[in-house]
Amino acid sequence: MFAVAKGVLHVALIERGAQPYLGQWALPGGFVGPDENALGAAYRELEEETGLALGEHRVFVEQLATYSEPDRDPRMRVVSVAHLVLLEGDGDTLPVLVAGTDAAKAQWLPVHELPGEQLAFDHAQIVAAGLERLAGKMEYTTIAARLVHEEFTLSALRDVYSAVWQVELPAGNFTRKMRASLTPTGRKMQAVGAPASLFTVESEWISPPWSRPSG
Repeated sequence: MFAVAKGVLHVALIERGAQPYLGQWALPGGFVGPDENALGAAYRELEEETGLALGEHRVFVEQLATYSEPDRDPRMRVVSVAHLVLLEGDGDTLPVLVAGTDAAKAQWLPVHELPGEQLAFDHAQIVAAGLERLAGKMEYTTIAARLVHEEFTLSALRDVYSAVWQVELPAGNFTRKMRASLTPTGRKMQAVGAPASLFTVESEWISPPWSRPSG
């Protein structure tokens, strides 16, 4: 689960309270119950281990990938279905996470500063895949808007691009690129200096797509 605060992309992680990988950071997750599907299990496990109920928030969820290497879990053969979750935010704060079940701690950590070798199982690979999926889709869709409120300023949306792509995008170029995919609401947000116009998403697509700059 990704969220943006103060210009930084964060991922929700838990500190494992049991073996294997006791004390190491990991993605929230667990086993699918007999009466639920993979998505339902993902929602349940996330709430149990972080205290965050996705049904109470505006979120974007899509299946990311299946991980099935035979030695990925030292206990037994485990096949995992990973999901990409984007949580909307105000750009300043993140919801408080509260550890539960077998999680000793739940915390937001900056994605681009993660100590990959310290993540349990193959979770560094999963985080990297989620980041690349998000960064890639931001080139041709308005998926970045799922990380801000439904009505947002261009500055807030540009902050998301900077947080994910790790580059500073010139404000003028960004506005020209995105305006065709957005609709002005006619409302403004009070801020330091002149009030900023608020926008909503008009189209899922960005055309022509971005050519992602290298950092």
